[in-house]
Amino acid sequence: MKQIVVGLGEALWDCLPNGCKLGGAPANFAYHASQFGFEAYAISAVGNDALGDRTLAELKKRHLNCIIPRVGFPTGTVQVQLDAEGVPTYDIKQDVAWDNITFTPEMAQLAQKCACVCFGSLAQRNDVSRTTIHQFIKHTPRGCLKIFDINLRQNFYTKDIIKDSLKACNILKINDEELITIARIFGYPGLDIENKCYLILGKYNLKMLVLTCGTNGSYIFTPGEKSYQPTPKVKVDDTVGAGDSFTGSFAAALLAGKPVAEAHRLAVEVSAYVCTQPGAMPKLPESMIAKIGNLHAHD
Repeated sequence: MKQIVVGLGEALWDCLPNGCKLGGAPANFAYHASQFGFEAYAISAVGNDALGDRTLAELKKRHLNCIIPRVGFPTGTVQVQLDAEGVPTYDIKQDVAWDNITFTPEMAQLAQKCACVCFGSLAQRNDVSRTTIHQFIKHTPRGCLKIFDINLRQNFYTKDIIKDSLKACNILKINDEELITIARIFGYPGLDIENKCYLILGKYNLKMLVLTCGTNGSYIFTPGEKSYQPTPKVKVDDTVGAGDSFTGSFAAALLAGKPVAEAHRLAVEVSAYVCTQPGAMPKLPESMIAKIGNLHAHD
């Protein structure tokens, strides 16, 4: 039986200068995990509107399972501006469908069979979706990987949301800028990056902390080891969704039983490839997908 992987939270359209593309971290995460042969689901909500129709059609086209009820709010959109390096800034619309995901019996059933769930802080800006996210996590089995991909955007987070999420997860994924913000909110001044990471790891009893530092590489800290990978130099098309592809492929490799360092290597390779492609959900090359099945073939 295939293991079940769930991305839980915002489903939205990134409106880029060259048109609108389906995005939202949970769907991106689930899509990338699905490419490695896992039974992946996106859980969100869309409106009774044309973009809602397009969302469901798009996920179907990508063969991505979903539990996405339609609600009386517009489907989420984000205005994305890209700078000269292709790095995005976001204007995220409020009072939209994904702020209003209500917990359903179908979600509860899925949670009970879930091997890995990924959630962020953005979809917790409204208490309806926040309650659903925490309900879902409560229903997951003991061994489930619960990844908090923190994703601080605009002013859509509070200290309590972050603290409750850290208590609910067993893997934290964070970038270097977010780490500075968290250190400020929680009062961890003066510590170097590594000490901050180990402090959070220990304080919240996490299995792992994944730290991405853009072009300066990425780290994975566990209570027993540290893995570092440099960021490959590639010709960037846009960086939208690269982080989600990192998380999706890293989770897939862990679920396939790969050691942390090997899972980390694959995640870096996948996210570098996604940066060279337009949009957040490109199809990965077969050679990458084969690595989870055959990572040891060349040893």
